Amino acid sequence: MTAISLSRRALLVAGLALPAVARAQTPAWSPDAFNAAMRASGRNGDISAATFQAVQQRKARALAGIESYLKARFQGEADPAVLRAFAEVPREYFHYNYDGGRPSPGDAYESEAKPWSVGFGSALSDYLGQAYMTQVCAPKPDHVVLEIGTGSGFQSALLSRIVAKQYSIEIIEPLGRGVSRIFEPLGYTNVETRVGDGFFGWPEVEGGFDTIIVTCAAQYVPPAIIQQLKPGGRLVIPIGQPFRRGQFLYIYTKEEDGRVRSRKDVGVYFIPMTGAMMNRPPPPGTPVAPAGEPVAPSPGHAPLPRRPAG
Repeated sequence: MTAISLSRRALLVAGLALPAVARAQTPAWSPDAFNAAMRASGRNGDISAATFQAVQQRKARALAGIESYLKARFQGEADPAVLRAFAEVPREYFHYNYDGGRPSPGDAYESEAKPWSVGFGSALSDYLGQAYMTQVCAPKPDHVVLEIGTGSGFQSALLSRIVAKQYSIEIIEPLGRGVSRIFEPLGYTNVETRVGDGFFGWPEVEGGFDTIIVTCAAQYVPPAIIQQLKPGGRLVIPIGQPFRRGQFLYIYTKEEDGRVRSRKDVGVYFIPMTGAMMNRPPPPGTPVAPAGEPVAPSPGHAPLPRRPAG
């Protein structure tokens, strides 16, 4: 592993113009705003002024680190829209364990990025991994995006600050219900969530999706997901066996004539996609992830390593 080199620019991205949806809807963020949003979302926990200030100071350093990381991973290019989204979305608001009703906003923006449990076997992912996957999605202001695996809701919140409409599916009912209430208090009104099995996608959305991002490891690509991808669309999905090494991020693109191309990206480790994925055989001819070396279960989906495998 290599250490992250922090940029001296601290946070120039914070001064960049925000997307129209963000400028119109985001209230000034403060300890009082945090506490009010937590109450409005049905969650307990306040933040003190001192803890809030410490989090904001760490955020500036983390955002500089995200910018450096993206430039290192994408040939010197850090997408300004991705940086703006990270600058705007308050990660501390998503530090919450729904299984026990325990907030932990003071842990946000840790110097060594890592996943944090949000209960029910899910996690708030490593912010560097989320930055990488967000930029891989290549989100645009007119895009309609589907996320499979809502988890903490942070990934959907990030994408919602860039795209026109963000949908997200969570299979764990108590987690999905809890997280569904957290977006509106932030003014993120272009996010729609549901509890369900992401294996089937969201077929009721007319026209399909420009991007589908999967935040759990599938053993093969669910056919419904490919069907719901628009021509010219992009699917970002971890493929691999449950709780085994050898998972990789794959990027699928659908051409205008309907043909699908794929490329193998970086090595990852995610918790498995459950539901129909676990008991439905893949369609004939569908590539299936080979078995890899077993690893210990993780408290949630762990994102990309800083030095990608393979």
